[in-house]
Amino acid sequence: MFKTIEWTDEGVVMIDQRKLPSQEVYPVLKTYGEVAHAIKEMVIRGAPAIGVAAAMGIALGARQIKTENPEEFEKIFFNICETFAETRPTAVNLFWAITRMKQVYLKLKETGLRSIVAALKNEALHIQKEDVLLNRMMGSHGANLIKDQDCVLTHCNAGALATAGYGTALGVVRSAVEQGKRVSVLADETRPFLQGARLTVWELQKDQIPVTLITDSMAGYFMKNQEVNCVVIGADRVAANGDVANKIGSYSLAVLAREHGIPFYVAAPLSTIDLNVSNGEEIPIEQRSPNEVIALGKTFIAPDGTRAKNPAFDVTPNIYVSAIITEKGIARPPFVESLRLLKNLPSMKLT
Repeated sequence: MFKTIEWTDEGVVMIDQRKLPSQEVYPVLKTYGEVAHAIKEMVIRGAPAIGVAAAMGIALGARQIKTENPEEFEKIFFNICETFAETRPTAVNLFWAITRMKQVYLKLKETGLRSIVAALKNEALHIQKEDVLLNRMMGSHGANLIKDQDCVLTHCNAGALATAGYGTALGVVRSAVEQGKRVSVLADETRPFLQGARLTVWELQKDQIPVTLITDSMAGYFMKNQEVNCVVIGADRVAANGDVANKIGSYSLAVLAREHGIPFYVAAPLSTIDLNVSNGEEIPIEQRSPNEVIALGKTFIAPDGTRAKNPAFDVTPNIYVSAIITEKGIARPPFVESLRLLKNLPSMKLT
């Protein structure tokens, strides 16, 4: 099985998701700047995976700070954290991970720089391990929503590649399969970056889970023909009221699903739920390069001079969301109450 991201003595190793499925390449990133660049350029992507990468990058950067002066160390450390905060604006897990790393530093700032550096590394590794365990818990809850012989439609990639391992939306599928259910998947290609075509299909083929690739515009056809039993997607940020920011095209699927009476499920760890954001209108939407729209790789598919827009995410209003699957259970409408209740449940011990 491949590893999305790994800490080594040489640096942070991650699979270069831009090169999949044709090449399985694992660059070693030896500085925090290289890790931050990898997040920004989508070498690694997916909200939970970005959080893990940021934590490891901060730990790596702290290890390489040369000064023995505590005040100077603190200034450089917070500059490193700010570098990661500026990489991608929508995924709240990024900022959640940065906050956790800052809290470790602030708790230990009087104990000596060596102990701080060691603790930051340990926290990054804990975040990685925690993510895999939470995904498995989430998958177990979500699998109860999947019936034997269901066909699940998913969008983008919310699998092991988007996390530290196992996955959110694909974790639900994997868990259902592990329960013995015969599940198949329809994977949207997910233009313009083709995460569904390149990544989701690649992952599911590795697990020998039946998967069929469709273009984004085909979803309504298969829903109308009763070939979709439910939609399961991941999320980059969930507002307090249950509005969901996810890869562009998710909103369209939600509207189609409601029109055809198909459940629309969101699988996301509680770290993705941002109670400080009251609704989806407050979630910042990343705008990426128009070149991703007018070209496939280095091949241009539109005439010279074509203007294009490329919002990376859209927001699905909570009225279209049937349930939100988390590691502590399943939230249902009204989400203002159910999400807050789950967030306030005691943290589970992770072994």
